[in-house]
Amino acid sequence: MGARWADFQYEIYLNGMNGTVPRLPTDLTRLAELAEHRLGPGPVGYVAGSAGDGSTERANRAALERRRIVPRMLRDVRERDLSVRVLGRTLPAPLALAPVGVLSIMHPDAECGAARAAAAQGVPYILSSASSTPMETVAEAMGDAERWFQLYWGSDREVTRSFLGRAKASGFSVLVVTLDTPLLSWRPRDLDRAYLPFLHGVGTANYFTDPAFRAGLDKPVEEDPDAAVLHFLGLFGDAGHTWPDLAFLREHWDGPIVLKGILHPDDAREAADAGMDGVVVSNHGGRQVAGSVAAADALPDVVDAVGDRLTVLFDSGIRTGDDIAKALALGARAVLLGRPYAYGLGLDGQAGVEHVIRSILAELDLTLALSGHASPATLDPGVLTDEPA
Repeated sequence: MGARWADFQYEIYLNGMNGTVPRLPTDLTRLAELAEHRLGPGPVGYVAGSAGDGSTERANRAALERRRIVPRMLRDVRERDLSVRVLGRTLPAPLALAPVGVLSIMHPDAECGAARAAAAQGVPYILSSASSTPMETVAEAMGDAERWFQLYWGSDREVTRSFLGRAKASGFSVLVVTLDTPLLSWRPRDLDRAYLPFLHGVGTANYFTDPAFRAGLDKPVEEDPDAAVLHFLGLFGDAGHTWPDLAFLREHWDGPIVLKGILHPDDAREAADAGMDGVVVSNHGGRQVAGSVAAADALPDVVDAVGDRLTVLFDSGIRTGDDIAKALALGARAVLLGRPYAYGLGLDGQAGVEHVIRSILAELDLTLALSGHASPATLDPGVLTDEPA
């Protein structure tokens, strides 16, 4: 039997006997509004912002909400186990924390706070290239806990090679390559405030501490930080990458490689043909292409296209435990959770992130049990129905 995530609810009720209530809401959909009220629209606006008019973010939620779970009765669910096998490792639950950059705008503990929370709860933490904290520092904060590294695949091969070497040396075991951000999208919420954190040197820690990056500067970062920022912006993305270029990443990374941002089944097949190990069906939480297909609507076709050739993960729109159950039923092996933990970090540091993890996994555990499932293994598309339009 795995961890009993549902026991978190009884812990809360027992604490209530002493007059103690949770510091944060257990309904994670309330966190964004609360975080904006406490922290202000600046930092929360960057995390919450979407491409264009927000239509893709809304579509992500609608696609998950439209699908309804059909509970089954009189099944023995006393002994439950949420653990799953993902990329050759056993995870205690089908959840990892998605790469979210520039977390110092949310809380002083930044990525280290989120990473320690993930380690404490046993779920993988995916560190963003655009973190506020160097990868070595985050790795040290996590001890031996499972950690993956996300790469924004830029134009400077030497910097990419250096990043991969540093990540491997720091114990990051899986490489997650984000494909959907060769350019920043049109994001009105940021544009209306004329705010891009990178221009303020936030989210550049991995670059500013990298020897290959620093070798391309005329002056050290400390002497001319503005020039360093401009150099960063010049190499951050590369709109010229094509499928054959993945061979460079495979040459310099000997662990699993997962491509994030896949929405079309043909792209998933290309990933498998290129020798990749997994994909994340994702539209970057609606942050990149306005009017995009909802991630949950794209998921079944991607799963059907690759079968067992790739591990299929999912993100974009996950806010509740039943959302996770639906994504698993549609074929994902596990999900990545992004914005909610960033809000939890902003509201209560490491403890806030742990609250988010425990809440969503308790809700998942209870959702499965009350729907007649003792583990994710019995979930398939047949447990869902589409709500009538």
